[in-house]
Amino acid sequence: MQAARLPHPGPAPEAPQAQPKPEPLLELRAINKTFGAVAALSGLQANIAPGEFVTVVGPSGCGKSTLFNIVAGLEEPDAGGILRFEAKSCHAADLLGRVSFMPQRDLLFPWRNVVDNAILALEVEGMPRDQARAKALKMLPEFGLAGFEKQYPNQLSGGMRQRVALMRTFLFERDLMLLDEPFGALDALTRAMMQRWLLDVWQKYRRTILFITHDVDEAIFLGDRVLVMTARPGSVKLEQVVDLPRPRRPEIVTSPEFIRLKRTLLDAIEEESMKSFQSSIAQEKSQ
Repeated sequence: MQAARLPHPGPAPEAPQAQPKPEPLLELRAINKTFGAVAALSGLQANIAPGEFVTVVGPSGCGKSTLFNIVAGLEEPDAGGILRFEAKSCHAADLLGRVSFMPQRDLLFPWRNVVDNAILALEVEGMPRDQARAKALKMLPEFGLAGFEKQYPNQLSGGMRQRVALMRTFLFERDLMLLDEPFGALDALTRAMMQRWLLDVWQKYRRTILFITHDVDEAIFLGDRVLVMTARPGSVKLEQVVDLPRPRRPEIVTSPEFIRLKRTLLDAIEEESMKSFQSSIAQEKSQ
């Protein structure tokens, strides 16, 4: 009796290949910055991927704003560091106008209404005012400003003024946005609402955001990663991935995962804050 032949199994299926990581949109290597005898940054290193939301925390005076001024093209780092944008080496000055930047204050012009404040950057770039206004009017509902286009800054709440400033930043269409404590002056309730609203807008447009804050809860709630900076001279002490699901609901701040991340970040910040405090005491004694 002839043995039955088994079917040939054929070639083994190929294992799925890992997708290569995207080239960083922004890369900083060994970035130093001194102002006379004061070292603001020392050996700072960071990568920001396209579409990523990265938050930055650290003790007062650690160089967060200096970092933003470099990335915005307003300050050159000391010689010897590496700055790359869109996979190309560059000077900080090359980034001027290629990155959108919102400082802590909304800086709205009191004589311009909501729409005309929002289109300021478009006008500076040379877009005709009628065209810029039409573009802004379409975006007003997404920023909670429908019906307020003719209002002036003194007629708006703090949260609405910040939305106008953020709308101006979004209208200045750049892949990288720098937001320097945009909600720092708002009350707690308005701030929480603005955080949720910003995430909704970010998830729609997927701009890359680098966001400075002093609020650890805000850093975790918003970010894909949190960078903790050291006491001055500033560098990155800790790079914490925020592995929390999106979209993020308000109640996530009471979850065990959120609290665990908060404890890790607070420990790192408190250690650096103590170093900064001890340094200031030593300086006072030496004077």
